[in-house]
Amino acid sequence: MARAVVDGAVLEYETLGDPRGPAVVITVGLGAQLVQCTDEFCRPFVERGFHVVRYDNRDAGLSSDHEGERYGLAEMAGDTIGLLDVLGIGQAHLVGASMGGMIAQEVAIRAPERVLSLCSALATTGASGVGGSTAETRRVLAERIPGDQCAAVDHALRVWRVTGSRRFPDEEHHVREVIETSVRRAFRPAGYTRQLRALRDATDRTEQLRGIRVPTLVIHGDADPVIDVSGGRATAEAVPGARWLHVTGMGHDVPRALWPTVTAEILDNAGRAG
Repeated sequence: MARAVVDGAVLEYETLGDPRGPAVVITVGLGAQLVQCTDEFCRPFVERGFHVVRYDNRDAGLSSDHEGERYGLAEMAGDTIGLLDVLGIGQAHLVGASMGGMIAQEVAIRAPERVLSLCSALATTGASGVGGSTAETRRVLAERIPGDQCAAVDHALRVWRVTGSRRFPDEEHHVREVIETSVRRAFRPAGYTRQLRALRDATDRTEQLRGIRVPTLVIHGDADPVIDVSGGRATAEAVPGARWLHVTGMGHDVPRALWPTVTAEILDNAGRAG
């Protein structure tokens, strides 16, 4: 792993695969860390010759703390663009999930010349009438994260039981392992709160999304209680020519059983860029 300094923000990142290959930049979601984008998930991209870049967003993982600073998705997108600059990557395929999908949308809007293709998963447009959360989800996400790390692991697992894809066998064991790894690596409840505020401050991107001209794939599950599937549909309808992957039974995560399907779709979308 390495660190990049981008306009005062320090971003922890890791690369996989041949640096001479086309870049795939993966942006994770609210409070998530790069370790949640596992080697197993990244392997198909590496095997196809891609250069994978995964990183911690500001206020998460081992990236810098932004206490006392108010920022939004635009600034977080600026971090992504700055990371490309530091790594000498002129253009990249963008893959983002949840908040990471919205950051990827912002990059494609603000720096279209840097984007080869876009995958927006489990995300929404920011419009008020789509992509809403269930009452139970709003309640559990508003709960205070315990200060004790063991209790924080149990809390995160309880959140997943409300928000994740529980219909897939053995997924909870994998989720617990990832949570435990993340908490041991970095425990940042205050950063989570600031990222959540950035999400809540986001405005409607629908009109800007209509200007995206790169191959775009939108992925969403019909059992997502955090961002209703209507948010994904609205994204796909806004971006001209976007492909829509509707996944039955998937919540606000991508369970391992679906990784082969999802990675194949992302690779196919990247192939449309030539």
